[in-house]
Amino acid sequence: MSGVHELQTTRTGWYVAEVAETRRETPTAARISLDVAGWPGNLPGQHLDVRLTAPDGYTATRSYSIASSGDGERVVLAVDRLPDGEVSPFLVDEVRPGDRLEVHGPLGAFFVWRPPAAGATGRPVQLIAGGSGVVPLVAMARAHAEAGDPTPFKLLYSVRTPEDVFFAAELESARRGPAPLEVDLVYTRRAPAGSTSTVGRITRDRLASAVIDAEAAPTVYVCGSTGFVERVAGWLIELGHRQTAIRTERYGGT
Repeated sequence: MSGVHELQTTRTGWYVAEVAETRRETPTAARISLDVAGWPGNLPGQHLDVRLTAPDGYTATRSYSIASSGDGERVVLAVDRLPDGEVSPFLVDEVRPGDRLEVHGPLGAFFVWRPPAAGATGRPVQLIAGGSGVVPLVAMARAHAEAGDPTPFKLLYSVRTPEDVFFAAELESARRGPAPLEVDLVYTRRAPAGSTSTVGRITRDRLASAVIDAEAAPTVYVCGSTGFVERVAGWLIELGHRQTAIRTERYGGT
């Protein structure tokens, strides 16, 4: 999608979304494309609320990051199923093309990225994700590529196994694009065959060796579970990154 520069402000409201397409993203997650009539567009990194209503009138609302950005009425989500979830199992396993959902958004003004104005030099950007926390960062990487922005972009992505990588094809394409995205994958349970990478969680030392140095004053976006985000943000500050340059987003809805 395009039009990131034009979307300085957006009209937040409730919209009826029709499911256009669903596909398996990982063994436990689905990519869901929605056609949202009247959608005002959204900035990379924003999210929305999805509201489901049962026949007896009971409603449940959960927030999900948006994997797309710009103008237009097509909105892409990627939802990970939580075993004890109330909404995510339905979205991952039950929803079908033609179904209608209620969505509220776009939401969020802090955890967003905008390309620099023409002729301006932007600050380097470091993206750090855990699991499905990569979804809003994919929107940022896509917008960066579409803008042809030369600003350095790096992604450090912690994921359990190769099969659990969200938007794997898009990330590989972004690595080879005209504005390349540097991607460093950390596998916590099993690495691909032939990989020499150490399997395990991100450590402070591994973080220090992988991210853009604090002296370059990058803007850092961190998204994942609460524990992951707090641990990484704390290490970043210890490594000299300014707290005001670290933007965080946590997930945990069901």
